[in-house]
Amino acid sequence: MPPFPEAAHPFDAALALTRQDGTNYLGATHPAWANMVGPFGGITAATVTQAILDHAECLGEPVALTVNFVAAIATGPFVLNLRIARTNRSTQHWVFEMQQTQKDGSVESVFTGTAMTAARRETWSANDLPMPQVPPPETLAAAHIPQGVEWLTRFDMRGVLGGLPHTWDGAESILSSSESSLTQLWVRDRAGRAMDFAALTAFSDIFFPRVWVRRAQWVPAGTVSMTVYFHADSAQLSAVGSGFVLAQARGQVFRNGFFDQSGCLWSEAGVLLATTHQLVYYKE
Repeated sequence: MPPFPEAAHPFDAALALTRQDGTNYLGATHPAWANMVGPFGGITAATVTQAILDHAECLGEPVALTVNFVAAIATGPFVLNLRIARTNRSTQHWVFEMQQTQKDGSVESVFTGTAMTAARRETWSANDLPMPQVPPPETLAAAHIPQGVEWLTRFDMRGVLGGLPHTWDGAESILSSSESSLTQLWVRDRAGRAMDFAALTAFSDIFFPRVWVRRAQWVPAGTVSMTVYFHADSAQLSAVGSGFVLAQARGQVFRNGFFDQSGCLWSEAGVLLATTHQLVYYKE
């Protein structure tokens, strides 16, 4: 297992990779980002985002990222295969696969995906998804963090609405369909790390499964596929600094063991930084 950088922020330490040969990189899961099973999905996706940005041939900045969690990622080392599929005049397409050695010695894929970077050009722009009117984060109490989920302690969260149920009694939400699975919260890095594309990737996976909000019953659930669309450029992310981001998510359809949820992230200044979409598995 490669050593983690000394004195590094836990986020940057988790992103550290060692290039092996050609397109292969060696990395390892970091204990600061442990989830109930395996690592926090957002940190795995962020690792790929940073690897692309650090690549000597990277063109522009991230525009889209799709990741697939094809198996549970085990604690320990992994190999990331990252390659450029095609470079066009202003866009670049990437494919990647993460593999781990299993207990029986076999090597299995645990994480796959694609990404696109682009050299953005200044054009006419508009925002048809303005930030909702919500109380400022300084006026809200810190959200309750469930014990035993280490990665949650890395964030300062201030709930606006749609938190975890106080009572897990299986009751369905009595709110309208537009609000029954809606969550809004302010979130920032607890240690003051500034926003960048890797952090924005991780923040896009900050939401717990919508099925727990829609119906107050704890059932096993996990993201199968996540797509992030990056709307902000590096200058807009730099303006966020270590400030809060408003994160909003809602579910759309819950059916036959799967549901999808969409999310948005705005800066305190009201800039839409990213939108995200997930397909999530849940078990009865």
